[in-house]
Amino acid sequence: MAAIACAGILAAVMFSARHLEAQDDNERVDDMTAKYHFLSADDTLAILDEEGRLKGYVEVAQPAEESDDLLSYDILEGFRKKAHVEFRTNKIHGKFYRFSGTVERGKGHGEKEADYLHLTGDVDIVTVNAETGKEAVQTVRVILKSFGKSERPDN
Repeated sequence: MAAIACAGILAAVMFSARHLEAQDDNERVDDMTAKYHFLSADDTLAILDEEGRLKGYVEVAQPAEESDDLLSYDILEGFRKKAHVEFRTNKIHGKFYRFSGTVERGKGHGEKEADYLHLTGDVDIVTVNAETGKEAVQTVRVILKSFGKSERPDN
C-alpha cells in the first residue's frame, strides 16, 4: 500500500515539474524586438534583438522651449542574455541613458497587443558636466511596456 502511495506522490511531483517547466518555456522571450513606451508618453524605445545583441534608439521629446522636437539617442552597446537586458545610448548635449533589467511577457495576449512584452528595471539618466567630466546619475525604476498595433507610429 505504501508503494502505491509513493508512486502516486512521485507521479504528481513529476507532473507538476513538467507543468512548471512548460510554463517557463511559454514565458521565455526568444525575441524582444519591439517598440516600447519610454519615460514619458511622447518618448519611444525601439529595440532590434539580433540573437542577443541589441540595436535601436530612444526618442525623447523635448520641452517646448527647446529647439529640437525629438532627440534620437542610438543604442551604442546592448545585449540580452536569457531574460537579462542591458543597453547604453550615445551622448547628446551631455546626456545619455542606461538600462539594466529583465524582459518578460506582459499582459497582452498577442504580439500586436499593447504590453505583450515589457522591460522591468532601472533607467539611469546620466548627465555629464562639460567642464569637469563628472557624471550625475538619476535612476528611475520602470516598467516599459511594448506598443500595441494601434499605438505604433507609422515610421
